Amino acid sequence: MTENTLTNRLTISAAMVGELRAKTDAPMMECKKALTEAEGDMDRAEEILRVKLGGKASKAASRVTAEGVVAAYVAGNVGALIEVNCETDFVTKNDEFLALANTCAKLVAEHNPSDIAALSALPLNKGDDITVENLRTTLIGRIGENMSIRRFARFDSTSKLSTYLHGTRIGVIVDFDGTNDQVGKDVAMHIAAMKPVSLSIDQVPAELIEKERSVATLKAAESGKPADIATKMVEGSVQKFLKEVSLLNQPFVKNDKQTVEQMLKAESSVVKAFKMFIVGEGIEKKQDDFAAEVAAQVAAAQNA
Repeated sequence: MTENTLTNRLTISAAMVGELRAKTDAPMMECKKALTEAEGDMDRAEEILRVKLGGKASKAASRVTAEGVVAAYVAGNVGALIEVNCETDFVTKNDEFLALANTCAKLVAEHNPSDIAALSALPLNKGDDITVENLRTTLIGRIGENMSIRRFARFDSTSKLSTYLHGTRIGVIVDFDGTNDQVGKDVAMHIAAMKPVSLSIDQVPAELIEKERSVATLKAAESGKPADIATKMVEGSVQKFLKEVSLLNQPFVKNDKQTVEQMLKAESSVVKAFKMFIVGEGIEKKQDDFAAEVAAQVAAAQNA
């Protein structure tokens, strides 16, 4: 059997079309054509769609950007962490998109913009007419996918800064004091792994505490225990929660026999602050009902 015969018999299933559409947001028929041209190769079909459907920045602007990357930049005592989003995981591997994120992180550190609008207005290079916004819209048109700068954090420390990137999806920057630079790196890695919400117990947001207390209260009520015991159960649950989500009280990932606070004390170090970004955290991703869309298009065709 020849290769051409195999290709001719290749069946492009609805599931394959649905998967490609979910990744690219391209029309169904375009997805099927791309898959046929790519002989069923999903990655190649994505590339084909990028070429065919490029130059659509205005249409892309309304689409949800729940994928993306986190980039970091540190120069001396000044550093920045930034999240730049796109629509699909495919684009997060694009060299130009990655360069945009890294450039933005450096600009944040160097120019201290007040917000995303101020960052977007900055020139890419001194004396350059091309701004961050110019580059962003150019890439949208070239790649055919919406992109957005979601958030950034800047540190201007009197001590030291350390960063850790877990791939491109989780980024951490730590402001710390101490003679051992490895401590800062270890704490940044710990934060990426354990995801604390605050430095210490007294910094845990009140709304999170109330949410935990509400859940614990319901559980205690369901237990049927006497009121005084139920009250102790609730407080015990809340205290356990506070220790689990505050950095200093968490068991240190490299030695769970001691807390982060105990490790820092042993190293004569202090963590002053930290920031962690997780790509897409809190963004509601678009969920397409592919079957319903197919049914609607079939019905429309029958009634035409």
